[in-house]
Amino acid sequence: MRTHQWRKSSYSAEANACLYVSAPDNATIRLRESDEPNTILTTTPNALAALIHSTKAGRLDHLGTA
Repeated sequence: MRTHQWRKSSYSAEANACLYVSAPDNATIRLRESDEPNTILTTTPNALAALIHSTKAGRLDHLGTA
């Protein structure tokens, strides 16, 4: 696998559970978590923007309840 330039989220603390993002081109965004660096989620900018918008609007709050 090709190495990508990863950037740490500014919201991540200095300890564990840091989120890293890589955008190797304009159509792909890759996300990984510091505790599982070999597990990489791949998405598009539009899909990630829709997820963030839905999360901020509270439309996914019901998913955290049993």
